[in-house]
Amino acid sequence: MSNKNIKKKSIFKEKISELKSKKFSFEISRIQLPNGHEGEYGYIKHPGAALAVPITEDNKVIILRQYRFAVSRYLLEFPAGTLEIGETPFNSIKRELQEETGFSADKWDELGTLVPAPGYADEEINLFLARNLCKLKSEVKGDLDEDIEVLILDPEELDNLISSGDEILDAKTITAWFRAKQFLDEL
Repeated sequence: MSNKNIKKKSIFKEKISELKSKKFSFEISRIQLPNGHEGEYGYIKHPGAALAVPITEDNKVIILRQYRFAVSRYLLEFPAGTLEIGETPFNSIKRELQEETGFSADKWDELGTLVPAPGYADEEINLFLARNLCKLKSEVKGDLDEDIEVLILDPEELDNLISSGDEILDAKTITAWFRAKQFLDEL
């Protein structure tokens, strides 16, 4: 079996236009694909992100109910965030875990990388398992545009929510949970 995970770069010809926002930009460029085809392609340029699956000492799962304006509803999601300029994925997720949950973690495992929307974005999300959680002594201020409720669930409760469809979860959360369960002995 051949390795289809080999990264092949397209040949950039010229930038046609770009629209920048706070966290990412949308770019239209002329590109030559590895197969030789040349065309104009639009995509979201994203700085990358990191996500944590937080597990407490008593094997509870911390998850967030967070409002997302683009879909006008609350979703269940693991703590995650966009990388700041010059920030590593690991430093980003340590910060985000504290800001969004009020916990820090002493044990970290890498769960791999997720590419959530390769048809129109170059975003890569670095997934981590966060364990040995400690409640912070003081609250860390998060972003003003975040509307978050912290939930602590049994793993079975999360599995039931995913399979029932009663709550809407985003794809990165379901993928990260699947990966994390492979690392956890007692779930």
